[in-house]
Amino acid sequence: MAKITINGVEKEYEIGTSFEAIADEYQKEYRGEIALVKENGKIRELSKSVSKDATVEFITLRESIGHKTYERSATMLLVKAVSDVVGSKIDGRIKVEFSIGKGIFCSVKGNFKATDNLVEHVNVRMNELVEQNIPIVKQTMPLIDAVELFEKQGMTDKVNLFRYRMSSSINVYSIEDYYDYYYGYMLPSTGYIKSFIVMAHEDGFLLLLPDKDAPFDLDTFEPREKLFESMATTTKWGIEMGIGTVGDLNDRICAGELEDIMLVQEALMERKISEIASEIASREGVKFVMIAGPSSSGKTSFSHRLSIQLRTHGLKPHPIAVDDYFVNREDTPLDENGDYNFECLEAIDVKQFNEDMVALLEGKRVELPSFNFKIGRREYCGNYMQLAEDDILVIEGIHGLNDKMSYMLPTESKFKIYISSLTCLNLDGHNRIPTTDGRLLRRMVRDARTRGTQAKRTIQMWPSVRRGEEENIFPYQESADVMFNSASIFELAALKLYAEPLLYGIRPEDPEYLEAQRLLKFLGYFVSIPSDKIPINSISREFVGGSIFKV
Repeated sequence: MAKITINGVEKEYEIGTSFEAIADEYQKEYRGEIALVKENGKIRELSKSVSKDATVEFITLRESIGHKTYERSATMLLVKAVSDVVGSKIDGRIKVEFSIGKGIFCSVKGNFKATDNLVEHVNVRMNELVEQNIPIVKQTMPLIDAVELFEKQGMTDKVNLFRYRMSSSINVYSIEDYYDYYYGYMLPSTGYIKSFIVMAHEDGFLLLLPDKDAPFDLDTFEPREKLFESMATTTKWGIEMGIGTVGDLNDRICAGELEDIMLVQEALMERKISEIASEIASREGVKFVMIAGPSSSGKTSFSHRLSIQLRTHGLKPHPIAVDDYFVNREDTPLDENGDYNFECLEAIDVKQFNEDMVALLEGKRVELPSFNFKIGRREYCGNYMQLAEDDILVIEGIHGLNDKMSYMLPTESKFKIYISSLTCLNLDGHNRIPTTDGRLLRRMVRDARTRGTQAKRTIQMWPSVRRGEEENIFPYQESADVMFNSASIFELAALKLYAEPLLYGIRPEDPEYLEAQRLLKFLGYFVSIPSDKIPINSISREFVGGSIFKV
């Protein structure tokens, strides 16, 4: 017998009792369905069994880790169902690409098409597998055996990824006779995957999943055409460079082709920035370039590079930081925790901003403010501006796409740009890299370098940052005139050298330890690269340091 403490109450269970059975016993006490268990501080899947005395906590689908587990398991269910409907050796026919809203886009790579008829059969097969409640079996295989297994299944992308694994064993998951590798935890059986819809989208599948705050409710899918186009373009760039997965990137790095990768990536970005500048210059009446995007998107570096391109069209760009229009600290709204909410629109003196911008548009001479963050007050220090015919303002701020921010400005005077780091590199064909992971690592490295902030503090603040993005940025992204993806295909390999020491500094007793360990495992797939070869005007320099721009 083993003594298991749950919610402060100790109870004895037989050795070998599954955590799934214990979770069933306590499920009624939780709002969300239990997905994982934390045994003595270590996360385990519900398929694991009691082996010793332990303190146990349950993780539900309403928590981030639990929701990611649901997403991962639903993805495997989709790939298994497509395999059953279409035939064996599915890898190479379907690739899990990127998220679009609450859906995950999967492209078709084989000799079939994602027709409405096929999608209907896939949905039926997925529901059959859920009804049958088939175990999702995890087994730890020697690396050599896993490689042999996936070679037989034609999953060469996984074989390539495993070449760079230091571990001598691999965790392999199976549903019936279908085997696959997934980076992260899985649910114990198909019966847990209760809510999903598969639909045809563009030239592939879209797997629509519920939000973690409502784990069994499915919203109507809202197409995000500009976001999809931006991510599809970046994916195409990767294919053109011969890099679709981390294994491909590692191969190119080890072959001594790093400088070529960097130069091509930066050239592709510069071409896109040049196209944006050309579009701005060709529009009559544009005086305000509004740039917005989530945290760690590289907005500052992008605005500098865009300004250079605007100058080649005879325009004279001038930067304006919306942060200089913060209300005084005592007037800043508070969030639900009583902390200053600097990310809501009410933290900005919108009225003054609009009055100043309209005055500039009318040709008047205006004294612009600067915000003193040390004392928390707006100051006027003689920064006067008056717009000439070829002058244009480049305005950077998280509310730039929200028309309430610039309500007094004529629509034709504004050109809106949404920028984000939209990672389109995959670990392998079935394991995508969330864009939020790339941005979190960017911010962690920059915070440590420029502010002396510890990694655990960056991780601690991240959920609040993400909530602000969901409220103030993402709802307006499709209203942008253009989107720009600032993610470089090589940057995670460069960030690794800086992020790993920061993450190792987080101790087991810290609440952020589990997230740090997840990120360390993720970075372990990359061959690290030095940053000295990164061009000095690269957006990546905003995070690793050494930029030619004042960032």
